[in-house]
Amino acid sequence: MQFTFQTPTKLIFGPGRLDSLRDEALPGKKALLLTSRGRSVERTGTLARVTSMLEEAGVDYVHMPIVEPNPLVTTVMTAAKRTRDEACDFVIGLGGGSVMDCAKAVAMMTTNPGDFWDYIQQGQGGRKAIAVAPLPIVAITTTAGTGSEVDGGGVITNPGTQEKCGFGGHPGLYPKLAIVDPELTLTVPPLLTAYQGFDALFHAVEGYLTKRPTYLSDMYALAAVRHIAAGLARAVKDGSDLEAREHVSIANTMSGYVMACCRLTSQHSMEHALSAFHQNLPHGAGLIMLSLAYFGHMIQMGARSDRFVELARALGVRDAVHPNDFLRALHDLQVACGVDDLRMSDYGATPEEIPALAEKARHAGGALFEQDPVALTFEDTVSIFQQSFR
Repeated sequence: MQFTFQTPTKLIFGPGRLDSLRDEALPGKKALLLTSRGRSVERTGTLARVTSMLEEAGVDYVHMPIVEPNPLVTTVMTAAKRTRDEACDFVIGLGGGSVMDCAKAVAMMTTNPGDFWDYIQQGQGGRKAIAVAPLPIVAITTTAGTGSEVDGGGVITNPGTQEKCGFGGHPGLYPKLAIVDPELTLTVPPLLTAYQGFDALFHAVEGYLTKRPTYLSDMYALAAVRHIAAGLARAVKDGSDLEAREHVSIANTMSGYVMACCRLTSQHSMEHALSAFHQNLPHGAGLIMLSLAYFGHMIQMGARSDRFVELARALGVRDAVHPNDFLRALHDLQVACGVDDLRMSDYGATPEEIPALAEKARHAGGALFEQDPVALTFEDTVSIFQQSFR
């Protein structure tokens, strides 16, 4: 086995650690401060805490509360223009994974010419290389789902092409500083807690099942799954359970390290197609909808049987001996979190669009299909969508 692992991100983790922002040497003097358009960081007082610490440090900022749950390329370009016009020299993403992904894209497009989609390497992207280093990035996560605070990429949606694609490929897209404070997740509602927690789980699971794992990705992936098993259902049931929130938060960050070590599999490409077509669909919810059929197909094809058993054990089935034990553990966790009956049709999906979803997944997310431990044909992809549809 050969691999290279390099991450420049300084990670500050733990309850109450948001306050450490005042003691950190920030990478600039004027920040573009990105938050979601939902304004949750304002309602909880987190935004006021962050801006107060920036002011104490003599750091100016421009606040833009504009990021969608599935951030759009138009939002990236609008924020990048504002960053240039205001002469901001670094970007802060304060929020969930969508905000941090958008912050990376804005940091990149502030310093590079053209349109963001020029730099997308799949689908209808222009496949250009990132020529100029992005602005420095600070990531402060208020949810626990994507691990974007410690990895070097993100996902952006282009409604014009109906594509939701990943981007990365430059070390400057890794945040310089990441603050993960589980106390900031205490107010996340139960369903969103579940959606985000399952996103973190599937990052770890896919990274463990991928064709090209590493010793490091295996270590992070199994640890992340164990922490999800220890905390997610508890956090959904009682959002004030700080110990449970801490388990889910560290699982989230570890799943980010998985993505810094290896690539995921095509479950994520399939969900990206689904939420590109239906932008009100939360990413984690889409993954949950696909998961049993997707991993069931892998098991039926005989892929990674020993690893499915290890994943079942990490989820708490200590006497697991068969890959199907993983499916049962996954279903049990979905039941415990109240997300076992999600319906694609509730978000506007129809059976008739499934072939188009499969084609879009394979065209815009083909790189992840290459990581599958067994090759999925177009017909397999259609079948998984059909089995998942309700």
